[in-house]
Amino acid sequence: MEYIYSALLLNAAGKEINEENVKKVIESVGVKAEEAKIKALVSALQGVDIKEAISKSASIAVAAPSAAAPTKKEEKKEVVEEVSTEEAAEGLGALFG
Repeated sequence: MEYIYSALLLNAAGKEINEENVKKVIESVGVKAEEAKIKALVSALQGVDIKEAISKSASIAVAAPSAAAPTKKEEKKEVVEEVSTEEAAEGLGALFG
């Protein structure tokens, strides 16, 4: 996650998201930077407008809960039939003939 956060920080600061800058951000917080992860991140973000992607995902996140929210809660009611002792005994009698 720190690699993604570094890209978001660089974007927010108006800095270029490149391998050198990502590595500086990662190492500034005391994490050992992995070159392969940095290259993969920078490569994946080429041509991506981060501000647009964030605004699209934010609008999806806001719309999704309202669409999935139920309009009214339904309560489950448990129906319990009361059975007299005689009726219970008759039922048991049928088991034994």
